[in-house]
Amino acid sequence: MRHPLDMVLPPAFLNVDQSLTGRRWVGPDAGQDRLAEAMAQQVRLPLALCRILVARGVAPEGAEAFLAPALRDLLPDPLTLRDMGVAADRLLAAVERRERIAVFGDYDVDGGASAALLLVWLRSFGLSATLYIPDRIDEGYGPNVPAMAGLAAAHDLILCVDCGTLSHEPIAAAKGADVVILDHHLALETLPEALAVVNPNRQDEDGSLAHLCAAGVVFLLLVEANRRLKAKGAVGGQVGPDLMAMLDLVALATVADVAPLVGVNRAFVRQGLKVMARRERPGLRALADVARMDHAPTSYALGFLLGPRVNAGGRIGRADLGARLLATDNEVEAGRIAAELDQLNTDRRIVTEAVRLVAMAQAESRGLEGPLAWAAGEGWHPGVVGIVAARLKEAANRPSVVIGFEGDVGKGSARSVPGVDLGAAIQRLAAEGLIQKGGGHKMAAGLSLSRAQLDPAMARLAELLARQGVGAGGAADLRIDGLLTTSAATVALIEAIEGAGPFGAAAPAPRFAFANAGVTARRIGESHLKLSVSDSSGPALDSILFGAFDGPLGPALENPGHRRFHLTGKLELNHWNGRTRVQLRLDDAAIA
Repeated sequence: MRHPLDMVLPPAFLNVDQSLTGRRWVGPDAGQDRLAEAMAQQVRLPLALCRILVARGVAPEGAEAFLAPALRDLLPDPLTLRDMGVAADRLLAAVERRERIAVFGDYDVDGGASAALLLVWLRSFGLSATLYIPDRIDEGYGPNVPAMAGLAAAHDLILCVDCGTLSHEPIAAAKGADVVILDHHLALETLPEALAVVNPNRQDEDGSLAHLCAAGVVFLLLVEANRRLKAKGAVGGQVGPDLMAMLDLVALATVADVAPLVGVNRAFVRQGLKVMARRERPGLRALADVARMDHAPTSYALGFLLGPRVNAGGRIGRADLGARLLATDNEVEAGRIAAELDQLNTDRRIVTEAVRLVAMAQAESRGLEGPLAWAAGEGWHPGVVGIVAARLKEAANRPSVVIGFEGDVGKGSARSVPGVDLGAAIQRLAAEGLIQKGGGHKMAAGLSLSRAQLDPAMARLAELLARQGVGAGGAADLRIDGLLTTSAATVALIEAIEGAGPFGAAAPAPRFAFANAGVTARRIGESHLKLSVSDSSGPALDSILFGAFDGPLGPALENPGHRRFHLTGKLELNHWNGRTRVQLRLDDAAIA
């Protein structure tokens, strides 16, 4: 039997075996092309869109339903999650008895949106819950003993959202109050002694809903609570608020937490974007305005315009700002918090870039060919190490860890690549005593460790990741969905392709190639390139290359000489001055 590495590889797409960034281009195989062509004839959709549908495993008879996903068809029964019934009953009892309720949330977008869902829902019954978001630097991630003991002394019910699954000691410290955990992070075999732990990533769950973020879990709790209210009659004359109108918060959390956009998550985001476009939530409306978002929201806008601003408070400012913005119904407060978060996000960018430059140089000095890219430094702000880890992951196409030390204590964040369970690997480090604590999910995780633990822990993590196949073989393949001419890249085509979205984790935006194209380029600021791409088929295509000079693409394309290029990237609609044009967000290039 031949070893897989000895097998003959199919020809590279456009014969690009090594692009300017060192990647091999891989396109659809002949079988996929045939299926796409047959689908295009059968359902009368553009061939480029059919290629995407085939790649997603959609059959012709399922194309219509896939392009218009209905939440009512995809929403799971909340009671499929363990402890959901107990959690819903306890929440409704607290509402009926007008109890004192606290919401303890994580300081990121998912935690803030999850907390806001509960605060808004409870407000509809005239209840004002206490919001508690821990400070990233002083308290760290998740419940801590002093906070939980203090909340328990003044409240009857504590709802922990996007955290708590690993917090055995802090949950035990909440004496006198019931604790309900609504989370999605990987669980250990033993759960905390809470009244209910609703988590699709409990070890005794079947994993069918493992792709939910915490806001998705909270939304299912509210669905079940509303269902029970309706079955037994209203509380105080009400049966709960319109949950469909709250999907803007679920969509924001799902995209910002990089949850896979499959199944019900895809429907959450699709419907949530429609809700957000109505601009009815004061906090999100104010945030969109300070972000200068002058077009209908997209998953890209959630992930790169709104999400980072919501996160900014938890990263380098006041941890509760994001949740308070999302929950407020006060226009003045929304405008004030949005402006503060926008400024904090600008400050965060400056801090991030300073750390990124040093971390990238450090990781490159170790070599980026192994299964893990990592960097650690003194005084690196805990609020930006996750962003820098994501940038390092993108540059190396490897799971990445970035750790900031204050004295002997290091706090780090890790980001993964598709197909690699990073959370489980870091949880294994904690179980083996190689780090002080750590956990997360497949694509992202956090950890803390001592300076003496650093090198052994990173060596062991690299070993665990290598066992999952990371780092095997040569340069990573770059997958391409098809070949287009610039004249075919029309607004109508992009609008049709967007029907297969929203795009994000586990459902990447399609990438198209343009062959043998001439380019002209000009710099935008210090690090970006604006290009005009022409393949002689028609009008030139606008293109943008962000961070052009972080790698080899910028220098090659800024001064192309007489060379022509094969180019590949993602197509998007650029709205500017009342006009809509197609733009190519460039990913890679090769000399033709």
